[in-house]
Amino acid sequence: MTQLRRVQWTKTARNDLRQLVIYLKSRSPSAAASLLGEIKAKAFQLELLAERGRMVPELQAQGVFQFRGLLISHWRIVYKINENDVRVLAVLDARRNLEDLLLERLLGGEI
Repeated sequence: MTQLRRVQWTKTARNDLRQLVIYLKSRSPSAAASLLGEIKAKAFQLELLAERGRMVPELQAQGVFQFRGLLISHWRIVYKINENDVRVLAVLDARRNLEDLLLERLLGGEI
C-alpha cells in the first residue's frame, strides 16, 4: 500500500519559487503562471509518489544519497523523503552547475 506523505516546502524552496516567478513574469506572465502551476502540480503528486524522482546524480557522486529530484523543463525540484512527509528543499535552474550549488546549499545549512 502506498503511503500518503504530506508535502512541505522549506523557506528556501518557497523563496526559489518566488524568485523564479518574478523573473519569468517580467518576460512572460503567462509562461510564469504556467510553470508555477506545473511545478506545484508535480510537487503535490509527491504525496503519493515520493519515490518517482531520481536521486540527484551530482550529489550521488559525492556519496550523498538521501535527496531526489524532479525535472520540469529546465527547472529541478530537489526534495527529501522523510517517514511522514516530503520536504521540498529547492527549485533550481538545472542549466547551472548543480553540484556546486547543491553542495553549498545542503551542506552549508541553507536548506
